[in-house]
Amino acid sequence: MRFIAYDLTLEIICGLREPFAIIRRQDAALAKQGRDAINSVFLNTAEANGRAGGDRIQHFRIALGSLREVGAVLDIAAAHGWLDEAPLARERDRLGGLLYGLQRR
Repeated sequence: MRFIAYDLTLEIICGLREPFAIIRRQDAALAKQGRDAINSVFLNTAEANGRAGGDRIQHFRIALGSLREVGAVLDIAAAHGWLDEAPLARERDRLGGLLYGLQRR
């Protein structure tokens, strides 16, 4: 069963293709870290759905931490002038709110 956080993460991954390509041209290691982090959000969100109790909550916590890492990568890129602004801020904020609520249950 799919749910909103899963679908929203997939939407964000698609939306970050070009920004990560821009970052990669300037700093390949930073782009890889951002890509790995957003993939972690997606994989931990998916895995949490097959878990119960504290284990489920822990996967949502990891996903939230990884989402914050993605935001930091994008903020760094914007600070260096590689991006005009950190992209998909509204979508990332929405996902952060969803994951925050899920990890507090």
